[in-house]
Amino acid sequence: MRVLVHDYAGHPFQVELSRELAGRGHDVTHSWCDAYSSGKGHLAAEAGETLRFRPIGQGEKIEKLAFARRLVQELRFGLELARLARAERPDTVMVANAPIPTLVVFAAFLLVRRTPWVLWHQDVQAVAIKSFAGKQLSRGFALVGKAIEAGEKWCSRRAAAVVVIAESFLDVHRQWGTSDKTTVIPNWAPLDEIYPVDRKNDWAVDHELDDVKTLLYSGTLGLKHNPALLVGLAREVIDGGQPVRLVVVNEGPAVDVLRDAAARLDVPLTLLPFQPYDRLPEVLGSGDLLVVLLEQDAGAFSVPSKTLSYLCAGRPVLGLMPSENLAAGMISSVDGCVLPPDAESLSAAAEWVREVIADRELRDELGEKSRFLAEQEFALDGCADKFEEILQLAVR
Repeated sequence: MRVLVHDYAGHPFQVELSRELAGRGHDVTHSWCDAYSSGKGHLAAEAGETLRFRPIGQGEKIEKLAFARRLVQELRFGLELARLARAERPDTVMVANAPIPTLVVFAAFLLVRRTPWVLWHQDVQAVAIKSFAGKQLSRGFALVGKAIEAGEKWCSRRAAAVVVIAESFLDVHRQWGTSDKTTVIPNWAPLDEIYPVDRKNDWAVDHELDDVKTLLYSGTLGLKHNPALLVGLAREVIDGGQPVRLVVVNEGPAVDVLRDAAARLDVPLTLLPFQPYDRLPEVLGSGDLLVVLLEQDAGAFSVPSKTLSYLCAGRPVLGLMPSENLAAGMISSVDGCVLPPDAESLSAAAEWVREVIADRELRDELGEKSRFLAEQEFALDGCADKFEEILQLAVR
């Protein structure tokens, strides 16, 4: 079976799936958008691998806050992805994380070419955009949310099959009339690539983090997040008598928000761009405690992949996020702390953080529970079996 997998974000577990499918004898091309700024997986061929890597959007930077230009870019990325599919001539295609303008252009191309494809639905983008527009943007932009919803619905109906990451997505697909071809497969993280390391590791030493207590956030900070909460949390921890440094590994508009808030509240802050993927275990291992943020309105339809990486890294996890989120359930099950993503939660969150940071045995115990859960839940074979079957059915 000749397969094109396009994960717009370039996340680790999607490329791990492509590697597994290639290892099972399928002819696989893995694509991503190089212009999209995020933590990337292992996107390079190893010796003896048959898996091919084909990025789109090279040499560009996405204008996240310039919406008109961003729309043009996303439409062009759809055309670029169509050209890639025309060159690769796959039997079937699987697409994840693509913006709806990109996906609409690409789905229309696949429809004309009569190439079956699978939507790996990581986020209901219409819900995220409309909720954000209602709180922070103009009424005109809310109309954009309606257009996105129409495009997302149209693409879902064109797909031969849909894979969603949580049961909460099924209600949306029932409304769209696509639930009969929808399968739930929760996300995971690569156990062999993200693993526990010593707190005092080479990366921590290089960035002078080995001898200070740290709260660490690594990953995307976008529309679903409130970056200032991280700084407020660190300030509460410090005010309670526990010195701590906030470490954020991120690129994008949140960086300025964090820098300004840290200066205003006098919070020690280390800001770093996304790090090479092979250093990710050390990056996460440098955090005494790892933090996840997710806005309340986005809670049911977004499972932060960073949470899964945190669990693999074997560290205590604090989630400032909706309790109904699938990732929140994972954090709670390993005795992590989950609280609503608002300023009113910071006092309770800081109390828990101080308790964990002050007690090494407790930190180690919570970290071991995190890793054990990851090893129980993130086995690749079962997930790969399901995806392989779905792709084969799409071809038939």
